[in-house]
Amino acid sequence: MFENIDIFAIVVEMESLNKASQSLNISQPALSRKIMRLEEELGIQLFHRKGKRLEITRAGQICYEYALEQRAMGRKLQRSLEAFKTTDKPSSIIIGASLTTLQSTLPDLITIYAKDYPHTDIKAITGKTHEIVPMVKERKVDIGLVASKIEHPGLQCIPLFDDRLCIVLPDNHPFVDKAVIHIEDLHELPMILFSRGTWYRILMDELFQRYSLHPDVKMEIDSFEAIIRLVSTCKTATLLPESYLRRHFLEENELVVRFIPALDQTTRTTSLLFTEEAVHHPSAQRFIEKAKSHFNRTD
Repeated sequence: MFENIDIFAIVVEMESLNKASQSLNISQPALSRKIMRLEEELGIQLFHRKGKRLEITRAGQICYEYALEQRAMGRKLQRSLEAFKTTDKPSSIIIGASLTTLQSTLPDLITIYAKDYPHTDIKAITGKTHEIVPMVKERKVDIGLVASKIEHPGLQCIPLFDDRLCIVLPDNHPFVDKAVIHIEDLHELPMILFSRGTWYRILMDELFQRYSLHPDVKMEIDSFEAIIRLVSTCKTATLLPESYLRRHFLEENELVVRFIPALDQTTRTTSLLFTEEAVHHPSAQRFIEKAKSHFNRTD
């Protein structure tokens, strides 16, 4: 069941059946049949069809988020199996990452580490920051990566970098041409935001309360990739950490980044957490040193 969910995601991202059929190397009628078959399996309409133009439905947006999660799980499975394609017994690290760091900082650190240690079995466990801290302390994970400075007995915390929120807009949004965007402009502004409970959403809600702002929150999503795609598709604004905003993400989705002075109050420090025992775990220690070197941290 749902064998066409990834094909559906590609249609959403291409915003065109014609472009998607070319990318998938199948005919447009065959692609249309696959989408219709998926709609029949789900019992819902995924697109509003207006002539040759497709508009994703709210149910379709939920399915797209699911497709992104499945895609990420597939990549994780491939990475996990790579270590077993060698006759050598792989070393291993378990990393606990908050939702924000899992989607922004961790992939880069894993790429850097795996370049020199390709056969290390790296497992990532996600959770909110208050869930990651006890995981590290109880040694359920070797290293924690969180968007916060943590002072906790028995834990070492190494700050890696400071991050702040900025506003991200589709390139045809009316705010793009504003000389200055003020924090008050966010009042009643249609937006897609992180789900409640994440560090950055807590910061946003505190900021909104401080300035008596009530944005028109259209969706609340955990996935950074889904937010990026849907901001472009739904023509709404969002607030994202600056560290997330790789140039290719912005260019591919035709997005513009603007800075608001009041958002400097949302600065958070991304840090590594570990116990003294991690020093005696060779793979964990190498990961820590790689992370410190990448962010030019000597402390």
